Amino acid sequence: MEHVDGDDVEWSDYDTEAATFRRRELSAAAGAEMLGTSLYELPAGERSWPYHYHTANAEAMYVLSGEGQVRGPDGEVTVSAGDYCYFPADESGGHRIVNDSDDALRYLMVSTMVEPDVTIYPEKETFGVYVGAPPGGRGGRDFEGYYDIDSTVDYWE
Repeated sequence: MEHVDGDDVEWSDYDTEAATFRRRELSAAAGAEMLGTSLYELPAGERSWPYHYHTANAEAMYVLSGEGQVRGPDGEVTVSAGDYCYFPADESGGHRIVNDSDDALRYLMVSTMVEPDVTIYPEKETFGVYVGAPPGGRGGRDFEGYYDIDSTVDYWE
């Protein structure tokens, strides 16, 4: 068993035009390889990662405190403390977390850590490929890249 005091895990800050949040990578601190777990803090009025879904990794969200919205393929769902959401590894698992409240939203995200994985970003019309370490993985990757979803290359050229 590996034990980590979550309060001792440093926050990583993400601040872009498209997303602003803090993240503590709990599973990385414990040396976990096949299960990813991160604590997120999403400030009022902010959004997390762009809308996406994975083709190899399922994810789940458990809300610890606050209130917000989870955008999914069928629309938005309001979430608050105690709510749990499951995101399958396919298009039906598409999601983005949005904090439309006046207080911070804190939640745990848990995921399988399977590689290779392709992550689809429908609204950005792109996809990411990860080989050698899954999305959120801490190891080096043999191959990684982001591409336009409509890009094609002739197989024989």
